[in-house]
Amino acid sequence: MMALIEITAWHWAGFILAILFFLALDLGVFHRHAHVVGFKEALCWTAVWFTMAMLFAFAVLKMRGREEAIEFVTGYVIEYALSMDNVFVIALIFSYFRVPSQYQHRVLFWGIMGALIMRGVMIGAGAALIARFHWILYVMGAFLVVSGIKMMLVADEGVHPEKNPVLRLARKLFPVTHEFEGQRFTTVLDGRKALTPLALVLVMVETTDLVFALDSIPAIFAVTKKPFIVFTSNVFAILGLRSLYFLLAGAIRYFRHLKTGLSVVLVFIGVKMLVPLAAEHIDAMRGFKITTTLSLTVVVSIILVSIAASVIHAWLENRPADRNDGRRP
Repeated sequence: MMALIEITAWHWAGFILAILFFLALDLGVFHRHAHVVGFKEALCWTAVWFTMAMLFAFAVLKMRGREEAIEFVTGYVIEYALSMDNVFVIALIFSYFRVPSQYQHRVLFWGIMGALIMRGVMIGAGAALIARFHWILYVMGAFLVVSGIKMMLVADEGVHPEKNPVLRLARKLFPVTHEFEGQRFTTVLDGRKALTPLALVLVMVETTDLVFALDSIPAIFAVTKKPFIVFTSNVFAILGLRSLYFLLAGAIRYFRHLKTGLSVVLVFIGVKMLVPLAAEHIDAMRGFKITTTLSLTVVVSIILVSIAASVIHAWLENRPADRNDGRRP
């Protein structure tokens, strides 16, 4: 058996530089000019990012072994699934601000750049806290259970920009134009630097991702506490968010039960984090452990069932009613 390769600062630097290269290629070559991203293009990019994630999982398998490869795939699936709920909120934001379709990709690109930085900081802080205070894992587990139940029982409140403190602060600090200035985020108004409505949309997308990260970051720590696996699985899930948006935004009504599935996923992951605590105090649970492979199977099954239920529900609603053609049965 080959010895495991130790993850060093060079691996971190190499991964980050590779991601920055692909992002620069994306914006500077493939999306240099604003255009509407169609279904086929979105499907192609979704396949590209998914393939890259699976190739990376294969590299992890060769470098770090089967257990960490499964941890990466499980973390990726969890983050990607939770991103689906984020997609629908972003669709509401774009609709509220009436963002032209050709400018949406640019907003998502820079939104994802900000998300990568924010999540990197949160993952680093989370890993440091867990290493120092192990009991924080149980707090995270309880938080996920409560979040999952709340997601299941509380109806969506829609998009309310007036309640966003960051957006209110941006309006106070800078004047805002009434019309879009192409795909620009800033312009000059009456001799002063001003924000365009597209910049406000970017602020909304960034703060929305921050809220979603409060659920997704603790969720992946239930799978692994290795910072490199946590970070890389998050990055690949976020990179696929743009193409996922253009792929799913027009079919929101076909995923009405997905939110219920995601809430069940959060509860399951929270319970997984609380199991070791219960095993310490309940004799019947001593030695019981929810493995990473089982976690991956359960999460994938929940997501697939919720999507299937959504599609079947939509099909039954759209099915034409049986008509009596005047003949006796």
